[in-house]
Amino acid sequence: MARTEQAELTVLCLVHNGDTYLLQNRKKQDWKGYTLPGGHIEIGESIVDAVVREIKEETGLTIFNPRLRGVKQFPTEDGRYIVFLFCADEYEGKLISSEEGTMHWVQRSELSNVHLVNDFHELLQVILDDNLNEFQYVVEDDKWKIVMK
Repeated sequence: MARTEQAELTVLCLVHNGDTYLLQNRKKQDWKGYTLPGGHIEIGESIVDAVVREIKEETGLTIFNPRLRGVKQFPTEDGRYIVFLFCADEYEGKLISSEEGTMHWVQRSELSNVHLVNDFHELLQVILDDNLNEFQYVVEDDKWKIVMK
């Protein structure tokens, strides 16, 4: 059995001010709706540097002291897609939107009023719950199943 596999590495970050979350209304059809900003880790780039860079590119904000809160992963045809989940409540700069989507500050109590991506609540749960570290999609009997650990 091989001990290595292909992996696509990405980051997402919950930038927040208390219970107000910075969400991106994504334009791409593959994962459409409101979600956390983020993106791909470049080859050789530190994971922390990647989340700082991606948040700057997509929101205009510079985040400080991002904290790793968990991992999301799912199988792909070639291996695995891994998302490092961060949160940050220290930031500066002027908020902008990008070609990825429009940025909005949304109160936690108002999340039901926006069209969220289909697994947003699981992402948020892993980030906010100190007893969770992982959000994984597994395929059982040709159906996708969510496992939280």
